[in-house]
Amino acid sequence: MSNWGRWGEDDERGLLNTITPAKRVEAAQSVVHGIVHSLAVPLGAGGPQVPDAPAPPSTNGAWRPPQNRSNPVHTMLATGSDPQEVNGLGGGAHFTDDVIYMHLQAATQWDALSHCYYDDQLYNGKPASSVTSAGARYLSIDKVADGFLSRGVLLDIARLHGVETLPGDHVIDGDDLEAAADAAGVAVTPGDIVIIRTGLLSEWALTGSWAAIKRRPQPGVGISAVEWVAERDVAAIATDNTAAEALGTGKALKGPVHMLALRDMGLHLGEYWFLEDLAADCARLEQSTFMLSAAPLPFENAVGSPTNPIALL
Repeated sequence: MSNWGRWGEDDERGLLNTITPAKRVEAAQSVVHGIVHSLAVPLGAGGPQVPDAPAPPSTNGAWRPPQNRSNPVHTMLATGSDPQEVNGLGGGAHFTDDVIYMHLQAATQWDALSHCYYDDQLYNGKPASSVTSAGARYLSIDKVADGFLSRGVLLDIARLHGVETLPGDHVIDGDDLEAAADAAGVAVTPGDIVIIRTGLLSEWALTGSWAAIKRRPQPGVGISAVEWVAERDVAAIATDNTAAEALGTGKALKGPVHMLALRDMGLHLGEYWFLEDLAADCARLEQSTFMLSAAPLPFENAVGSPTNPIALL
């Protein structure tokens, strides 16, 4: 399923090349009701990163990602109670200002194609050594800052199985995606961005706590699901779990979905997307397609970025 060389040896966009002007027009034509949803979780101290939580349990010797990220740290530089000499502009006018420190993949985000590699090569044969302490020379997220506007398609796997949340040992396969598309009456076509709902964040929506989610195996995408989207030239996929792929439920292979999608196919992965409100409206309106705008922040040389995905039904 390699796309190396498909769009030339200098390609850094991968399957985002399938989003054509005609596809963007199709995306606009999917807007029927004018209903809008943000698919991002809040960026704040109470975010998904739980540094004091133990690593989630692993079944069958499955690989777990490193737990080394933190939530954003927001600091005010000038406030509404500062004296004139700190934030005064003269004539009674004042300003406020702030700064934030954060890991770029700590919440709702895109993985850049430079995020994962094996055999010392990134997507399209770029050398892994091109990612240095200065960042990614190739395949960085700023190279695709305009790339994530297309028709979105929600495939609600939790709803398909009649549950609020898929069990932790559920690995979503191609049959799941096919059945969800059939149930929604939609044909997934080249250039679509497929949004896959496991229901995992429904628990966070109810409790406001990330700890339980982070401590247990998670349902997610498996290899045959990636094969399914590859057959349809999907531009990108995003999920409502923490790593797109299933965690703690498979064999001890190191991030197989990430390696296949990012490194081999040039398929960008979105993670930590909040889909509960969108899914409810899609079910109520019997509409699974929408216009999706999910631009990353154009951090130069970065291997991932936060995004605030906007779905317009």
